[in-house]
Amino acid sequence: MKQTILSGKRPTKITMNSISSSDLGIYMNYISVSPISLPSSTTQSLEDQAQVMTATIGIIGSGPAALITAHTLIKDGFTNVRLITRDKRPGGIWARERVYPGLSLNNVYGELRFSSLEMKPPPNSSKTGGRLTGEVMSEYMESFAENFLQGRITYSTEVMKVRRGENSDGWIIQTKDLTTSTVTETHYSKIVLCTGGCSNPHIPASLSPRPVEASGFRGLVLHSSQFNQELPRILSAVKAASSGSDKGSGRVVIIGCGKSAQDIAAHLANQGRNVSIVYERLEPYLASNRPRPAFLRKSRVFSTLSPYNTLHSRLERFFHTTWLGSLLICCVFKFISQSGFQAYNISPKSPLRNVESLFWQPRVNDSGVARPTSFYGLAAAGKIHLCTPARATGYGDDGHSIRLNNGQEIAADVVILATGYRSSWEYLFDDQTAEDLGIKRRLLPPSLLTENEWKTYYTLESPPTSHLKSGTPIAASSIYRGIVPAKNVHRRDFAINGAIFTGNAGYAFEVVSHWISSYFLGDKLRLPPTPEAALGEADRHSAWCERRFPGVLGKMNESISAAIHIWSWPQAMDELLEDMHLPSARSGGRWYNWILQVIDLKEIMNLTEERRALREAGRL
Repeated sequence: MKQTILSGKRPTKITMNSISSSDLGIYMNYISVSPISLPSSTTQSLEDQAQVMTATIGIIGSGPAALITAHTLIKDGFTNVRLITRDKRPGGIWARERVYPGLSLNNVYGELRFSSLEMKPPPNSSKTGGRLTGEVMSEYMESFAENFLQGRITYSTEVMKVRRGENSDGWIIQTKDLTTSTVTETHYSKIVLCTGGCSNPHIPASLSPRPVEASGFRGLVLHSSQFNQELPRILSAVKAASSGSDKGSGRVVIIGCGKSAQDIAAHLANQGRNVSIVYERLEPYLASNRPRPAFLRKSRVFSTLSPYNTLHSRLERFFHTTWLGSLLICCVFKFISQSGFQAYNISPKSPLRNVESLFWQPRVNDSGVARPTSFYGLAAAGKIHLCTPARATGYGDDGHSIRLNNGQEIAADVVILATGYRSSWEYLFDDQTAEDLGIKRRLLPPSLLTENEWKTYYTLESPPTSHLKSGTPIAASSIYRGIVPAKNVHRRDFAINGAIFTGNAGYAFEVVSHWISSYFLGDKLRLPPTPEAALGEADRHSAWCERRFPGVLGKMNESISAAIHIWSWPQAMDELLEDMHLPSARSGGRWYNWILQVIDLKEIMNLTEERRALREAGRL
């Protein structure tokens, strides 16, 4: 298939306001056309196009990124799309069997869904500010699959290995049927990797099964991913307080302080169990006394206040490259941090103030409306015991305690390791395939950290001390745009959805799905001219991540951090839209209110038709 590669030079930003009236007329005339018919001027013949549309596409995973990618590909006319998952139901991290009681999201109603299907409001929306729950998400994912992907998903099937086909023809996916143990190899022309980063538990060596056995620990030890299935055993091992006593018997000790650790601690404490949580520093958290208005939560306010690797507007340049602007940014982030403490009445000496910097961290827990039954409400009331700053180093010799790095030992009948996840890509590729594909991280030369273009950013002055020694190379992503391994960028047979760490996953997954579909169709995407140039762009983003969030990129597992756009996701999505030669900055507004305009999924619900219009006009 012939492919036309455009120059890597960034074109003028495309917006609805920048399209001429004559161009807009042509553009809109093609929007309503439904069948795909390519004029003779296109780079593909009709025969080539038919071959593309019948290509077998294997999507690994059945989480939200996988579901929307399959839906978009099918809408674009691909006829042979198949999803493969080891789960029994769709949803990925939100699959029903993985959703534990008390699981809540940082997202609220209207977020983390797709434009083609509405989501019903979560329970108690008025009290929680529309806080989404795990149950709501699993139900939505199942409904999406039922509406759009019936017969397309192969369940209970583990992907064992992925390798190139013979003579580099497509891909071979080796799978194992988890019900029959039958191993099968299937050829696919193209692959989309949608495995996310929350499927392979990470357990520190000092807390793994071998030290448990060696120490003679007699309690129950499990990873947080097992919480739902092990909950009956946990509740049996640790009794709730009886009506005549203040405390129950036994104690649960949770190692870690991320969102799952906090949800689990809150659920057990609300069940009357004694809970301790061990952590060095909390991730920054947000809270308020009333729901935040949409013009703050769902607009470009925070994306403008947070520096981005390219400053597109005068307002952004003022905020981040002037002394006065940076002072305002500092005050805003400090105010937001303090508002979380105030919402829960956190005393100045409380360990709940032992938090990472909100500005310098990509991981943020949004508690929403302050509630006494939330983790922060329970901890502030003394119903969850906080062991901080501390780190668990092993098990005590008495068989029922955890040893901490400060010399303390705390009683434990159940230990829950909320210690994160390894990359889901870790075992999918052998070393040769990973090398040929270019999917693994590599070392970023220190020169890119010192000789960069962001020295004029006042907001990036005085960063926190990095754990790395000066001159130490950092782990860098090799994934262009967080979507395509740079080394493989011009083959157009492999893509990733779900590896961009973003503050609005639903919107991002959907835009990326269209980028991938255009990529597979052979459209004239704005791509780097060479794999080396693509790798240079990936290096630039890694250098930016280290500048913006010092030391964080190397700590996050690579299958969810190929690109980090936690605050600045609107700018990143704009760039993907521009790659497809589509209008960006779609929320509109004038010079005085554009940052307050709500970003809505309605903006992208017709991307298939828009891309088709450009294709039929011979512009793709």
